[in-house]
Amino acid sequence: MEHYEVIEKALLYIDNNLEESLTLDSVASRFNLSKYYFHRLFSAMMSCSLNQYILSRRLNASLKLIQNENLSLTDIAYQLNFGTPSSFTRAFKRQYGISPSMLREKNEVIPLTPIPSVVKRSIKNINGDIVADFTLKEFETVRLCGIAFEVDLATEDYKAKIRSHSKKLLNNIDKDITGSCYVVYSNCQPNSTRFKVLFGIPYDIQIEKPYYFTVDVPQIFCARFKYFGDLLDIGNVLITDFARFLKISKQESENSDIELIQAFEDIHNLDSAYHIYVPIKKQPIDLDC
Repeated sequence: MEHYEVIEKALLYIDNNLEESLTLDSVASRFNLSKYYFHRLFSAMMSCSLNQYILSRRLNASLKLIQNENLSLTDIAYQLNFGTPSSFTRAFKRQYGISPSMLREKNEVIPLTPIPSVVKRSIKNINGDIVADFTLKEFETVRLCGIAFEVDLATEDYKAKIRSHSKKLLNNIDKDITGSCYVVYSNCQPNSTRFKVLFGIPYDIQIEKPYYFTVDVPQIFCARFKYFGDLLDIGNVLITDFARFLKISKQESENSDIELIQAFEDIHNLDSAYHIYVPIKKQPIDLDC
């Protein structure tokens, strides 16, 4: 069983057994893993500890029970293994900004959160620490032709804008043409919500359109990661993975106009696996890379 499948099954097991006394030992043994390895694996895949996750799912389950007026809040607290009613109330208010009694009194409804999806990516074990699999690699110089535009996270649906521009590019490429495809994210200034995006293809696959730009991406030393799934939906996972990579590998991020590059092998298959290149400083030990 793949590591991400273990975590997927663990998430389902947890949701089906929230009324039980779930512990690191009990959940890990359910999947025949040591509690130490399972703890590291779960934290790396979900970006939180097992205990934090179980608490969040119990709080989520309580939302539906609160609507049942035949159950007292004390019943709910004990049913979902919060320990004490006061523990339940404190955790609930910290999570949702309102006490469970006030939520019931106001007859308000907070939507339930589905079981989160598990991002599929390769991992490696470095001295006991689990981190997203990476390769230190030069991103070679490439000339790209494509659509360049600016995105503002604060004022617009940036995901829709990026996806619409990618479709605009792909609709102008003949199905018989093969080659790579790149999304370059750049010029994200400190304390700014604006950044630039270039959705491009190698220059030798030119498309004559007035709104297309030609850009030379320089050679950059990078950490390369491999992911499955839409980057715009797993951005927080990438941020966590990169932070863990910097800590464990003792590398430093590079101060570059380019934030990251998303590289697909097949122009016509953007649902396939892809590589993410993130600029990092080249250490003396990396000079031969």
